[in-house]
Amino acid sequence: MQGAEGRAAPAEELLLPEPGVGMKLLRKMFGLQDGKKPLDLTSHTDFQPQPGVMDAGVPVSARSSMALSAVWGCVNLLSGTISSLPLQVFVLGEDGQRTVMRDHPLYSVLHDSPNFDQTALDFWDFMTMAVELWGNAYARIDRLGGRIVALTPVRPDAVTVRRETGGALRYRWTQDRKQYDLTEADVLHIRGPGGDPLGGMSTLAFARSTFSLAMAANATAAAMFRNGLKPSGALQFDEWLSDENRKIAREYMVAEFIGAANAGKPFVAEGGVKWQSFSLTPEDAQMLESRGFSIEEICRFFGVPPVMIQHSSATTSWPTGVEQQVLLFQKFTLRRRLKRIEMALAKQLLTDAERRRGLMIEFNLEGLLRGDSAGRAAFYKSGLNDGWLTINEVRAKENLPAVEGGDVPRIQKQNVPITDLEALIQGGKVNEV
Repeated sequence: MQGAEGRAAPAEELLLPEPGVGMKLLRKMFGLQDGKKPLDLTSHTDFQPQPGVMDAGVPVSARSSMALSAVWGCVNLLSGTISSLPLQVFVLGEDGQRTVMRDHPLYSVLHDSPNFDQTALDFWDFMTMAVELWGNAYARIDRLGGRIVALTPVRPDAVTVRRETGGALRYRWTQDRKQYDLTEADVLHIRGPGGDPLGGMSTLAFARSTFSLAMAANATAAAMFRNGLKPSGALQFDEWLSDENRKIAREYMVAEFIGAANAGKPFVAEGGVKWQSFSLTPEDAQMLESRGFSIEEICRFFGVPPVMIQHSSATTSWPTGVEQQVLLFQKFTLRRRLKRIEMALAKQLLTDAERRRGLMIEFNLEGLLRGDSAGRAAFYKSGLNDGWLTINEVRAKENLPAVEGGDVPRIQKQNVPITDLEALIQGGKVNEV
């Protein structure tokens, strides 16, 4: 039986950087030479829509889609937020307490620097963007003496995923003129939506029509502003023009009177020529409104509320409080993305023995969920008064040094029965109440 071949993205997504480089870039990416049979670039799942269907005629690629402010805002918000969160290795003790494992070999790789060239923020920024656009993120796992010492990211549009007859996955790609053919034990694979083992669903593929429409609207708006935001018109002549006069009408008059810089310039009519202006249709007048709707459509694909990328409307049901906005964004948008990464790391980087010992890999959300000064003060006061926080725990959250005696939980004693008040007064303990 032949193994099933899969793609992390449809074939047309590989024609990304510049128009016209198409097959040449493809062959270079996969290290193919003339005369060799090209790789099968068919989609690995029925979830992928057909390329080029129902779009506005504008090619969609990673580079062109990122030129849309809404796509840029959504992708950067998601990747920037996730990459800025500390990723840590914990162990869950028998008492239920979690301890940070700073001495674990994976801690420095995930928290500080995954490879020689990148910081943890750079690495996770790249990986998160790859998942958001292509639906997959890949990294080569480098080991030394059985220990993971580095994670090197791989362009998702260059990777081919194949399931072997025995059921294992293999990953193939070409990078810097070097071909790689590695097993699933040597490749970190973070999948996007869909749950397909061969790869997640690509936002670039599913949002092709919306992205193409938005880019077409931008191009139309640019053309209108280039024309001074005025409708075009017609030059009317009483007689047929000679070749010379026709050239003058088409070149000279267009250059002199068309464009934003020439708006308001008087038109000099001579030789019986008349100017007939075309009216601006309601459809043209509403074109700019359609651009705002495109922003909302793009935000739906990424699950980002428009207000989070500085797009607001007259009416909205979104909470006005900043803290509530952040909480809902964390619950409904970030949570599944963070869990997707955490579970992929635990499954692929931790051994069975380590998982049985209670080792976990999780993002630290402390900074993201941090409220304002008044909110933090009320939170800390409740924890200190009720005894579920110590002074040093509070100081640690505020990046302050520990103090002597600050590790002992305390609790207020004023809630005593009123019948005991006289005994407390006689015992000289009234000041402690």
